[in-house]
Amino acid sequence: MSGNLTIKDIAKYCGVGVSTVSRAINDDPGINAATKERILKVVKEFHYIPNNSARNLKMTESNTIALVVRGIDNIFFQSMFDQFQQETQEKGFDFLLHSVGENENVVKATVELVKEKRLKGVVILGGRMERPEEKLDRLGVPYVLCTVAHSMYTPEPQCNSVAIDDEEESRKAVEYLIRKGHRRIAIVTGREDDTAVGGQRLMGYQKALEAAGIAMDEDLIGYMKRSITEFTPENGYAVTRDLLARTDFTALYCISDLTAIGAYKAIAEAGKRIPEDTSVLGFDGINLGQFLVPSLTSVKQPKEALIHSCVELLADAIDGASQTRQLTYPAELLERDSVMDRN
Repeated sequence: MSGNLTIKDIAKYCGVGVSTVSRAINDDPGINAATKERILKVVKEFHYIPNNSARNLKMTESNTIALVVRGIDNIFFQSMFDQFQQETQEKGFDFLLHSVGENENVVKATVELVKEKRLKGVVILGGRMERPEEKLDRLGVPYVLCTVAHSMYTPEPQCNSVAIDDEEESRKAVEYLIRKGHRRIAIVTGREDDTAVGGQRLMGYQKALEAAGIAMDEDLIGYMKRSITEFTPENGYAVTRDLLARTDFTALYCISDLTAIGAYKAIAEAGKRIPEDTSVLGFDGINLGQFLVPSLTSVKQPKEALIHSCVELLADAIDGASQTRQLTYPAELLERDSVMDRN
């Protein structure tokens, strides 16, 4: 390289972005130590002297990571915000929380946010997206998907992503009810045309029954109602009322804790007791479940591991890592008081 180097030359030589070189020169605490050392070695070796614009690059660029949330009213998501902020700031970045409405285009909203706030990177939390890498690469900054659903009929996204295996964890949940002696197991699942989270958790339910030799009964499947917001106590209440009116069951599996809260009310109004007449199993493991009477047994999502991995993947990508990773974590059964052993 010639002695007349620009910051772009340094970036190209080191195989990193211009902003990463700027962060190394400006002693940004959020940059990977090995990356910083490599850049500064090149700077010294070629006697690079930053010009004024390079010195001021850090001042004109934002050092912010945004958490873009689809479904900000979701209690499970809300319980993640503090840890996201803490871990982001520990990496030396500022933190921005941004909500995207149910009817908003998450890609368009995120592209506009990146431009407006000059973001360093983005974590997208919740919602659903098909072939996200084809849509989100236009962001121009690194991104990670956290528990973003996709259809079970489309390929796994090949971008950085962190999630649980919804079908597998659902299968294990229903297996637990079967081990407890239940054979008439009803489910409050997603909408009838849901091929993402609802469809995958319903598939897990069906596979567990099949493996145990229990015949499928369509009357035991309660689909969320279109006229009511999904994954809410109101929808859980309405669907459980319908299930109780049309058939008998000893256990009810709700694919979210919030729908289970609604189910509690419907079961009580029907004159039934939990768990003596009807066992209830939820999904998500939200703290609110322990305050229900009886306390709710639930499948707990590993939110701490999900958040930590998201921030690590994003920080690595900002530091120039080109390899993408798709991480899947196991859930954990929280045994409380809402499931009765019928053996």
